[in-house]
Amino acid sequence: MREQLKKVKLAYSACFIVSLTFINPCSNAMGTASTEKLAAPDLSTGVLSTNYLLHRKRSVDTTLKPEDNRFTKTILSNDLNEPMELAVTNSGGVYFIERNGKLYYFNPLTNQTKIVYTFPVLPDTKEGFGNGLLGVTIDPNFDKNRYIYCFYTPNKLPAAQRVSRFTMTSNEVLDPKSEKVLITIPLELEVSAHTGGSLDWDKEGNLFISTGDNTVPFASNGYAPLDRIPGRITFDAERSAGNTNDLRGKILRIHPEPNGTYTIPEGNLFPKGTANTRPEIYTMGCRNPYRISVDPATGIVYWGEVGPDAGRDSDQGPRGYDEINQAKKPGNYGWPYVVGDNKVYPAYDFATKTIGQYYKAEAPVNESPYNTGLKVLPPATKAMIWYPYDKSPEFPELGSGGRCAMAGPVYHYNTTLANKKGFPAYYDKALFIYDWMRNWVFAVRLDEQQNFVGYEPFMESNGDFRRPIDMAFSKDGVMYVLEYGSVYGIDNDDARLVKVTFNSGNRAPVARINTVDTAGTIPYKVSFDSKGSYDFDNDALTYEWTFGDGTKDNSANPTHTYTKPGVHKAILKITDPSGASSRDTVKIYAGNTAPLVKVTTTDNNTFYFDNSPLHYKVTVTDKEDPTINLARLRVGLHYMPKSKNQATKGHQLPTTMPVHPGKIIMEGSDCKACHQIDKPSVGPAFVKVAQRYRTDKKAPTYLANKIIKGGGGVWGEHSMAAHPQLSTDEAGQIVKYILTLADPKTPANLPAQGSIALKDHLAKDKFGNYILSATYTDGGGKAAPLSASGILLLRPLRLEAEDADDVNNISRQSNQLGSIHNQSWFVFKQIDLKGIKQLTYRFSSLNQDAILEVHTNSPDGPKISELQYSATGGWDKFTEQTVAIQNPGGVNDLYFVFKKEQKPNQHLFTLDWVEFKP
Repeated sequence: MREQLKKVKLAYSACFIVSLTFINPCSNAMGTASTEKLAAPDLSTGVLSTNYLLHRKRSVDTTLKPEDNRFTKTILSNDLNEPMELAVTNSGGVYFIERNGKLYYFNPLTNQTKIVYTFPVLPDTKEGFGNGLLGVTIDPNFDKNRYIYCFYTPNKLPAAQRVSRFTMTSNEVLDPKSEKVLITIPLELEVSAHTGGSLDWDKEGNLFISTGDNTVPFASNGYAPLDRIPGRITFDAERSAGNTNDLRGKILRIHPEPNGTYTIPEGNLFPKGTANTRPEIYTMGCRNPYRISVDPATGIVYWGEVGPDAGRDSDQGPRGYDEINQAKKPGNYGWPYVVGDNKVYPAYDFATKTIGQYYKAEAPVNESPYNTGLKVLPPATKAMIWYPYDKSPEFPELGSGGRCAMAGPVYHYNTTLANKKGFPAYYDKALFIYDWMRNWVFAVRLDEQQNFVGYEPFMESNGDFRRPIDMAFSKDGVMYVLEYGSVYGIDNDDARLVKVTFNSGNRAPVARINTVDTAGTIPYKVSFDSKGSYDFDNDALTYEWTFGDGTKDNSANPTHTYTKPGVHKAILKITDPSGASSRDTVKIYAGNTAPLVKVTTTDNNTFYFDNSPLHYKVTVTDKEDPTINLARLRVGLHYMPKSKNQATKGHQLPTTMPVHPGKIIMEGSDCKACHQIDKPSVGPAFVKVAQRYRTDKKAPTYLANKIIKGGGGVWGEHSMAAHPQLSTDEAGQIVKYILTLADPKTPANLPAQGSIALKDHLAKDKFGNYILSATYTDGGGKAAPLSASGILLLRPLRLEAEDADDVNNISRQSNQLGSIHNQSWFVFKQIDLKGIKQLTYRFSSLNQDAILEVHTNSPDGPKISELQYSATGGWDKFTEQTVAIQNPGGVNDLYFVFKKEQKPNQHLFTLDWVEFKP
């Protein structure tokens, strides 16, 4: 956390985004973590001990990363336009599709990609947006029959989705005249209706087809769309997902026949001939199963269920959850009556806005006038994994923010077909799940009965996934991934087809240059070292340095003197005995030194006070600039509210010129998955939002509330996801930043010296931080211009106990410090007590009186304050007590030391906060 704060990467978890509840795939407890450290499993054997599995079930130990730096991602095809699904041939060829209708083939022999065919699909209009070419798969006997199956929406009315079989020629040309339409799913063309869909096979040659519920979610406020008002049929998912006589909101299972028809396999949800049912249905009660995957060994179906958008539980039902579902057999997965682990919705009358009885998960009843199927439905099946926008209490490692769950494939290690670049036996029988919005991939572990055991992050440190939208394994164990790219609804430069391979042999070393000397006057002596370099296989390495001025060196840690002015690129190349190598580069500025920027104040250097201005002065010195050009100086003040999600330790905040805090929150989140600054995507451009609300005085409050609660209907029929994990102030900072984009201009620049009124903290959040930052760019000397910054950070007078910079023999809890004993201490660093005369503590104590002392710079340093407190009579009975404190002068680290020599002297105290008072 501290390093993140140093780098200005405050971990705000989400921001102002539009939920992709329509055709976009996205819409939007376990026990105490074990502290046991286990050795990483042996990748070569694939053997997982019982202890390891049990450990995984309790918690994800992020130190266990046996795959790190063994896997390599290779880009096979780049700059795609909304890629959707892929299929891998036995020869390693890859067919993949774009939603606009293009079918591609990647040839592994030539490493070339070509367009095979372009389907005439329904274009993106208000009514048809989100349809197109959505799914592709090849026949299990593709090597012989050359059949390929496509799930698409033809460009004709009435609108319908179809799954068709085509024949590919031997030179990868699709014959459009060979089309055999297997199945047609009629659609009601309404904006933002979920449309699915995905294709996969089981080992019996049965084809599985996923379909969305084709229902408009907006009138439901993110809850169950149970709108039965006449004339609003597309707002009722009971007529699709909850209808046993409808193909939408389902996973279908059929058996394609050679003549282009299909038969119904035995064992689907409803036996053939059952009145008011469709025999093709395998699972029902699905909202938008955008990606499905069938385990070829077990026939079990997995899919990610894109859930509803509600950010909070309410009378209208539970908050929204995305799901990872597992169907060991046919079943009803409950939508729109349940969500997640069978959290039930109440019946809701959209006409009168009244709440009715809760549905029963064990026997949902569909009483919609639009229902053409059975009234009493099969019992609802719980999700295997479920998680909301906020952090999940059951699956906390899955994070928070925008969500878009997808699932599959299951990997099966094949000793006979094993490729040295294929995945190792360690991942045998692991289910891979991924989230389009959160950009993670996890490997899920199952027991022998295929029940959930636990999960672990995959390629967490080096995956760099760009919104994965489909993945599959080749028969020899290589993973292929389609990555959609950064922003939804546009032609992304980083949309791509990649393959992930495993390196079971030698791994290339990693070169790292360390030097504190990067800029100086001529002659300039620079000490280089390679201590940060490493080799995963612990091989002996050779070193080759080129300093950028025509000279070289072969020692590990050379010293070099530059005599020629300019910018020189120093390059380190390290090589292992097999010849594998890597390089690192650093720029050396010979003939210029960085300026020195200081921001000082005659006021308190640590705290700000209500109704007191800040008097400041910026001084700049530079060896090469005899006269400081103030036109090159930028001075700015920002107020950064305390994050709801993380502590903000003041002195650890950035030492560089801060940008707008709202932009920091936005950049650290998934906002740009749906928005761009000045161009439309699925959501409006931020500039357009700013221009729309620039003169509306109510806009900041309205927009901040909308970010947190979600909503829709302002910019067409697009829905905004809820973000309950954001505080009001965090959302407000995002809004403030967006509104600055209405009239882009150079931000106001403060003078080098002056007085500033500090008012931002008086409105709502009284406990944030002010940062006064100055950056100066010099004239370049004889090399190139260099910049340097200085800051003055001012903290609130009240410091939360859990934000202490260090603790000893104390438990740091979510909102307090506890388990405090005799000689326990905590420290707040770099504290100026100028103008401070008192400390107020908010604390509780069950039954022990004790002493809390304040010492400077060490637990045994000079004592400057003492609190003698009495027990409050209960850990939940908090009180406040004020004591005097002396100012030792200057800036000091303050150690708060607890003392009680006589026993019992354990569990003395719980501290909520400490406040410094004038």
